[in-house]
Amino acid sequence: MAKAKTEVSFLGNFLVPGLFKPNQGRVVRQVTAGVVAIIMVAAAWRLRATILIEKTPAVSLGVPLAIAILGLWFAYRLVNWTPFANFLISVEAELDKVTWADWDYLKRATIVVLVVMFTMGAFLYFADFFWQQLFGAVGFLDLDTLD
Repeated sequence: MAKAKTEVSFLGNFLVPGLFKPNQGRVVRQVTAGVVAIIMVAAAWRLRATILIEKTPAVSLGVPLAIAILGLWFAYRLVNWTPFANFLISVEAELDKVTWADWDYLKRATIVVLVVMFTMGAFLYFADFFWQQLFGAVGFLDLDTLD
C-alpha cells in the first residue's frame, strides 16, 4: 500500500517554527531567505517613505515595523516550506556538480569579451558613419536633419 502524502499548506506551515531538513541546502536556503528578507524590509521602508510619512509617529513607524517583522518571518518560513525547501536542496546539489572556471581563465575570457565588444562597437560606428556619408552624398538622406 502506498503512503498517503500529508503535505502541509503554506499557511499551515507559516505558524510552525520548526526547520525542515536543517543540514541540507543551507547556503542556498540562507541566501534565498536573505534576499526575500531584504525585499520585505525595503518594501516596508518604501511604504513608510511614500505613504505613511505624514501620519502619526505610531502609524508611520509601527505599520512598517510590523510589515518588516512579518516579512522576516515569511522569509524564514518560506525556505522551510517542504516543497520549496526540497527545490532549494536540489538546487544546491546541482550547483555542487558544477565545475567552476578558475580566476585566470575568467580574467582572460572577460578581456576577450570586452575587446570583441569594443571592436564591434567601433566597427558599427564607422559603418554607420560611412553609410550616412554615402547616402548624404547621393541625396537619399538629408544630413542636416540627423544632428
